[in-house]
Formats: sequence, structure tokens, C-alpha cells
Amino acid sequence: MSVTYARGFGAAAASAGFKESGRPDLGLLVCDGPGTAAGAFTTNAFPAAPVTLTMSHLVGGRARVVLVNSGQANAGTGDEGLEDASTMASGAAAALGCAEEDVLVCSTGVIGPRVPLGRFRAALPKLAAGLSADGGDAFAEAICTTDTRIKTATADAGQHRVGGCAKGAGMIAPRLATLLAFVTTDAPAPPDVLRRIVNERAIPVWNGLVVDGCQSTNDTVLLLASGAAGGDVDETALGDAVESVMRSLARQVAADAEGATKTIVVQVDGATDPVSARAVGLAVAGSDLVKTAVFGSDPNPGRILQAAGDAAVVVDPSRFRSSIGDIPVIEGGVVLQATDPKRALDGPEVLVAIDLGVGDASATVFGCDLSYDYVRINAEYST
Repeated sequence: MSVTYARGFGAAAASAGFKESGRPDLGLLVCDGPGTAAGAFTTNAFPAAPVTLTMSHLVGGRARVVLVNSGQANAGTGDEGLEDASTMASGAAAALGCAEEDVLVCSTGVIGPRVPLGRFRAALPKLAAGLSADGGDAFAEAICTTDTRIKTATADAGQHRVGGCAKGAGMIAPRLATLLAFVTTDAPAPPDVLRRIVNERAIPVWNGLVVDGCQSTNDTVLLLASGAAGGDVDETALGDAVESVMRSLARQVAADAEGATKTIVVQVDGATDPVSARAVGLAVAGSDLVKTAVFGSDPNPGRILQAAGDAAVVVDPSRFRSSIGDIPVIEGGVVLQATDPKRALDGPEVLVAIDLGVGDASATVFGCDLSYDYVRINAEYST
């Protein structure tokens, strides 16, 4: 049930006609009563209109409604785009009987076109009437664009539940990975607790995901709490559950990336600090040369060496080690010529393990291979 696994939430989806395919393209997630919320957003210099609106609505740490359309990103649309996002928020507020500031709006799709408000208004009554505790998967489908499947995950934190969904397949890079992600809990968590969990648990996960190195204008990660389960909040346990859900969603995004045939998991150990570990992991997972080698099952560990050395972090070549799967490929900064890691590159998930040998910090980064289909998909994206 994804976002409705947590008690106190209902969700719905509709086909409003934003997509020519006729697939569901309008999603609604609603907390049964007043809720708390926190979020993280793109750092792109051209944030989409819904990002700007939602950030302003989240200042007080409270929200009740998430409204999402797919098909048009409502980015690069100027003042008119902001007016459109506000109109969507006010329309949802009127339909659901809440304040406009309680509505968070997100959009995803092609950058440039405006959202067709006439179609939105026509679909809204049926959408609101369809809210259900079983509507989580339908909501997860409505937010998809080039995704081939929905991404959902759940976890428990004692008596409290955490559920979530995400969309993302392309235009994904760090500094919040390019996607929409929505996670809910029924714990009575105040806004400051949710903000800490987002900053300390969620952002590091999404900043460890890279598909094509292109940062979106629409990145949004939202964490909402209904408080429906009551009880006391164990912040550590809740943070663990939220991080587990986020990590699962990030891994699913990497596995369903545009044109991808394999997931790349880069495990970096022995770094001076987590930021440096993540930088090395992203350099390797984001390298087109590494990605194409993985796609072709072409053992070429020199590409790992090159990418790691280009991450601008402290590295001692004499201590640098790496393996692909369980096969050592680099030792002491020297590529091992006698090994053949080809078999470790053939599975649906490829593990690249790196030990920098200069500290105790570590990080895990998710990525994917680069196939011919990625070019085809993006060469035809808007047509």
C-alpha cells in the first residue's frame, strides 16, 4: 500500500489527460487530520514552480495534502507557472476543506509546458471522491513518467509504520537526486523531528544516487506524519525505518533507470569522512566509462581507478584496493592483470567495492549502466 501503509492516510489517482498515453497522471495523498511535514528539494538554480510553492507552504512544518501531476513539470514557466501551482493548491484545498497552505504541490514531466488547468479542474472532484486507504499503489502509478514500474517500500518502527513511494528514471544526479519521493508515518512526530530525519537520514541516501548526472528542476522529497498511531516517538527507531524505506526506493530507482539493464552498487570504505566516501562512490557510479563497461560486461578496472582518482578527495594510491563482486581487480593502486571479473559483471546487480585505506568512514552509492536505449528514450522524450 506504499504511502497508505501508515495509518491515517488515504490516496487516489486519476487520468486527467495530462499524458497523451491516457495513463494515470494525477495523484492525491491526504492525511485524515492535521499533520506534520518536512521536505528536501532540488538545489538547481531554476526550481520548478511547485517546488517554490511547496517550500513556502512547509515553513510552519505542517501539511495535510500532497497533490501531484505527471506529464508537465511546470518548470521554466515563469510567473504563470507559479499562478498555476497556486491554483492547483487552492482547488485541492476547496475540494478537501482545508487551508491552501496545507496543500503541497509537485509536478513532473516535460520542462516548459504549462499544466492544463481545465483538465485538472475536471478531474479533481472524482479524484477527491476516490480517496482510500488502499489507494497507495494507484498514487504511486500516477506520479510515474518514463518509469516502467512503481517504486514502493514499507518498514516498521515499533508500533509505528512507515510507507513510501518514489518516481524517477532519468535526469537523476546528486544534490538531491532527481525524483519525487513521498514517505509517510503514523507516528506523532513534531516538525523538528521530521526535519532532522530528512536532513540526517533521507538526504544522504538520495545524494548517493546517480543515473545520468543531470540534476532536475523538480526534485522533491516529502516526509509526512499523521500521528494516527499515537504513543511516544522513538526518534532513532523512526529514523532507521525512514532511512530503510528511502534506501529501498533509491535502489529501485537505480534498477528502473532509463534504458538500464543493471544496477551498480558502489561500496566505499576506508575514507577520511562520509562525504569523501560518497564523492568517490558517485565518481565511479556516475562515470560513463564505468557505466558502459558494466553494460557490455567488459572487464576494464582501469576505469574504476581513473574515476576514483578524479573525485578530488584524499587517496593514498599505495593503499587503494577494489574488487568487482568477489574478484579483486586493483591492489595498492595497481590494476591486477591476471584476474577476469567478467562473470561478476553479468548479473542484474554489479557490486564495486573500494577501500581507500585512509580512514574509517564509508558510504554506499547506487547507479546503473548506460545502454543504447538511454539515448533512444531521451532522443525522443518530448515527441
